[in-house]
Amino acid sequence: MTPARSYVVYKTPMAIQIDGVASESVWADAEWTEFFVDIEGEDKPLPTWQTRVKMLWDDRYLYFFAELEEPHVWAYYKDHDLILYHENDFEIFIDPNGNTHHYFEFEFNAQNTLFDLFMTRPYRNGGIPLISWDAPGIKHAVSIDGTLNDPTDEDVGWTLEVAVPFEALRTGIHTKIPKNGETWKVNFSRVQWETEIKDGKYHRKRDTETGRILPEKNWVWSPQGLINMHYPERWGNLQFSEKPVGESKVGFIMPGVEVFNNYLWRIYYKQMHYRQNHGHFANLLSELEESDEVITSSGEKLTLELHATNFQFFITGKTADGMVLNLDNHGLFQHK
Repeated sequence: MTPARSYVVYKTPMAIQIDGVASESVWADAEWTEFFVDIEGEDKPLPTWQTRVKMLWDDRYLYFFAELEEPHVWAYYKDHDLILYHENDFEIFIDPNGNTHHYFEFEFNAQNTLFDLFMTRPYRNGGIPLISWDAPGIKHAVSIDGTLNDPTDEDVGWTLEVAVPFEALRTGIHTKIPKNGETWKVNFSRVQWETEIKDGKYHRKRDTETGRILPEKNWVWSPQGLINMHYPERWGNLQFSEKPVGESKVGFIMPGVEVFNNYLWRIYYKQMHYRQNHGHFANLLSELEESDEVITSSGEKLTLELHATNFQFFITGKTADGMVLNLDNHGLFQHK
């Protein structure tokens, strides 16, 4: 899989006013993420315009501040839960327990319109988006450096500020206030369309021969390796620190489970491909050209077992220190 990016988020000792402008001193102390890249990875062309994010947290909220360069800021959707990625938008994905199930998506456009949804599982595993779910208590605001929906001038871009309450992230799971060192899976996506001007308004550009709308650009923080955001196992890692922002920094510490789960996911992908070609799942790791023992680059050992029937499979891994990992055909990843 494409290597995941990581970010340490620090606590804010002061209240943050959600107005779309990072005017509080704590925002100045917070670090930016890396600039976004193409969703498929850094081998693809770099985005035309830059995007980056800062994050903070306290005992009630997880805060985001996004900065998007954009010479033509436009957005016409104003109603809550319209499908915002049909326009340019910015998206936040959060999987608090990292099991790829029961995760949250928040989309925003330059009108400050919100499209929020809850996923029980990814689409590839039969997940259905619960669009009727609304994030209680979420706060968000947009600030535009330029003019909205005016094709006659050139803009600098727009910024987005969001406060997601931890209380809002409890549908289907029991998300608690994070502890020091806890790691969540998160990612961000910017959907960008080529446009043309008709009757003084922006429209998504169409192919001159087929008349079809040209494909969108997908720019993300942590690259997915494929054009699909709904692979939560490929999102970035957000690690919470109790240290106040601006004080001494701490380095990101990779959770032990993250060191090993890529091996299980590699087998998962091979199993799905095997069934597609053979009509049933493989019963042995050797059929997938995998060994029952893995030695990581750091010398740690992972022992693997595969239990499969025609309809389901379980991959179980056990580390030398007793951690047990489990991944099933529904893509549910668990560890203890």
